[in-house]
Amino acid sequence: MSDENDRALLTALFDAAVAAADPVQALRPYMPARPKGRTVVIGAGKGAAQLAAAFEDLWDSADHGPLSGVVVTRYGYAAPCRHVDVVEAAHPVPDAAGLAASAALLGAVSDLGSDDLVVALVCGGGSSLLPCPPDGLSLADEQALNAALLASGAPISVMNAIRKHVSGIKGGRLAAACAPARVVTLVVSDVPGDDPAQVASGPTVPDAVSRADALRLIESHRIDLPQAIMDHLNSSAADAPLPADPVFAGNEVTVVASACLSLEAAARAAEAAGVPAVILSDAIEGEARDVARVHGAIAREVQGRDRPFAKPVVILSGGETTVTLRGQGRGGRNTEFLLALAQEVAGATGITALAADTDGIDGSEYNAGAFVDANTVARLRAAGRDPAADLANNDAFSAFEALGDLFSPGPTGTNVNDFRAILIR
Repeated sequence: MSDENDRALLTALFDAAVAAADPVQALRPYMPARPKGRTVVIGAGKGAAQLAAAFEDLWDSADHGPLSGVVVTRYGYAAPCRHVDVVEAAHPVPDAAGLAASAALLGAVSDLGSDDLVVALVCGGGSSLLPCPPDGLSLADEQALNAALLASGAPISVMNAIRKHVSGIKGGRLAAACAPARVVTLVVSDVPGDDPAQVASGPTVPDAVSRADALRLIESHRIDLPQAIMDHLNSSAADAPLPADPVFAGNEVTVVASACLSLEAAARAAEAAGVPAVILSDAIEGEARDVARVHGAIAREVQGRDRPFAKPVVILSGGETTVTLRGQGRGGRNTEFLLALAQEVAGATGITALAADTDGIDGSEYNAGAFVDANTVARLRAAGRDPAADLANNDAFSAFEALGDLFSPGPTGTNVNDFRAILIR
């Protein structure tokens, strides 16, 4: 097992990254002025309840007046709110509670006037938490769509481009339902590049990706979708509103927290602990196991030749990898990355790594990620497991569970995507 001090340092860097996306600190500079009319808060995502609670505290402390609204978050991620109703629903595959939550959000913004203000608190996970099948489709159809997209290995931008054309709430439609009220959207970004229209499939932020673009993406990525979904996408009923639509005039959109800011905070924490840090990128995409091979090659080059960085060093990266399901195992993109990385750095003494989702949950399991070091592969084999077979079966969770190397901080209340840190002594 790697040095416990190294694991403690990597954990501290994760904590620094999460703290940089703390809801109160993220929202404070962007609080809107009190409107003449009502203020309604809506939101969706795995950190939506914490964002709502923080918004309430900041709003009340400034004596901004009455507040109401509703947000939806994942089961087990609720936080106490005084004015805003918190609804829990399923993630990553939507359920009936999410369907009811979508109806509640649309209901909360119905019958608003031009003097009213809608504040949308949007973060990662909202796509699954806001099922709202268009006419002619059912919740089962949207569940099948989500399952197919999750298994496809397509980048998150591609998934969202498709989702927003198969919805009555995504792709700016929720903002359109708020008219003529002004909408201020405050986004915690979990997508590479921090395009707010991509976060939670943009319920209050339209983008320029057309239905024709979505169909081309389905073809180019060879995504097999149910026939009912394809029939809808081949009809004009699937067209999402475009950014130039007058219904969005006067609305504001701000990214208040992101992977970039969190990685920079982690780098400062490493340097304060006496270890130089480098950030490869905050927007890395691709198959998790392929990204791991590149990270592993860099780590070995540093360990063996002190290039392109001299050791000691912490290599940081963020973004959102994907996993194409090939087997029947358990795990998420971070543990899949780590199991592939473990095989790349096997025997390379002095390398320890942590990869974890900043929302505290990797995929559908209870862990955020796991730890890896030069001895991980040997320990797996000693425990009777075959790392290559586990990777082929997408069973990284079981592998790290067998070693007791899972990293499980619990729900963090925020979400700025994946955090990867490789320490090389």
